[in-house]
Amino acid sequence: MAKRPVYIVSDTKPYCKCKMIDFEYSKGTSIKQKQKNIKSLHEVFMVSNPNSKILEISSKSENPLGVALSAFNLMVKNKNGEDLFSVEAAFQASKVFEKGGPYTDLLYVSSKEAKKDKRLKTSGSIIGFNFQGEEFISRPKTFFYSWLYINALISNKELAEAIMDFDAFTDIEFNPQKSLNCQAEAVALFVALKKNDLLEKALKDKNNFRQIVYFVD
Repeated sequence: MAKRPVYIVSDTKPYCKCKMIDFEYSKGTSIKQKQKNIKSLHEVFMVSNPNSKILEISSKSENPLGVALSAFNLMVKNKNGEDLFSVEAAFQASKVFEKGGPYTDLLYVSSKEAKKDKRLKTSGSIIGFNFQGEEFISRPKTFFYSWLYINALISNKELAEAIMDFDAFTDIEFNPQKSLNCQAEAVALFVALKKNDLLEKALKDKNNFRQIVYFVD
């Protein structure tokens, strides 16, 4: 057995709710094993939420939409709509550590290479983020990642429209005991903000985003 979160869209604060689900977990690293676990997780969730529409957000998803929304695949675009770099690369390249960073060269490598760069493990604790010259504080802990992901998603219009058909999201690779940031949570926040007519206001300014999503100044 294992326990993983499902992120659920809400029309009341907090706009993204997290429900931990116990499900039968199959060990193994193959895609088939991962998809087996996704199915098991979703089946348990749907027992108590039969009217929900749930989607796995990861490269292991059986739905092409979920694969496209993986932070490894979702691209940050410029003002002309041209792909610049993946959300994952942008996130890793924006980290500012006690002993170095941001390592902006990571913008131009693959998502996998960016995430595994040795400097991310040897530069001390994260003290903030710097994305394209704009500084972000490190609290709340998921603030910058969610802000970055949602800004990337809104510029990918087809994905942003397709995702509105769902109201619950998972990421089978995400274990809250080992990691902080979750792409499924970011997607749920996007859908929730849009459905509650708060998305435009939240993205006007990073401080607006913190206030609306995390209720802090």
